[in-house]
Amino acid sequence: MKIRFCEHNKGKGKVYRRLKEEFPDLNIKIKDCIKQCGACREMPMATVDKEKITGRDGDDLYGKIVTAIKKGWPTH
Repeated sequence: MKIRFCEHNKGKGKVYRRLKEEFPDLNIKIKDCIKQCGACREMPMATVDKEKITGRDGDDLYGKIVTAIKKGWPTH
């Protein structure tokens, strides 16, 4: 499972650190750009196996990523 954050997305630092602590074996990185500029400017977001996940704030985003991890993303 690959989780990617954009360097320019606000609020990514806290979510990134929490995920690295809780899931040290996952492939989690902050990249220069993850090609989601529209969403990236508007709200906290990340990609999980190239699927976009957004949240109202960092805590919401973190919760959605953890849910995806526990469900064995992707579910389709």
